[in-house]
Amino acid sequence: MGWNEETDTTIYQVVVNHEEQYSIWPQMREIPAGWRAEGKVGNKQECLDHIKQVWTDMRPLSLRKKMDEMR
Repeated sequence: MGWNEETDTTIYQVVVNHEEQYSIWPQMREIPAGWRAEGKVGNKQECLDHIKQVWTDMRPLSLRKKMDEMR
């Protein structure tokens, strides 16, 4: 029997990188280099809902800064 999203009991954490891009990562696994824990922990849907609320500008941080400089 393989993985099934409907029965997924994995606890996830929201992670963010230096460009302020968000993702989720299983809490039991080491966070990959370049990412850090953002603080939200929960099931997959809770974490995705949180990202939807806080990640309102999908542009990478470096692009936002460059565009601000050009104004």
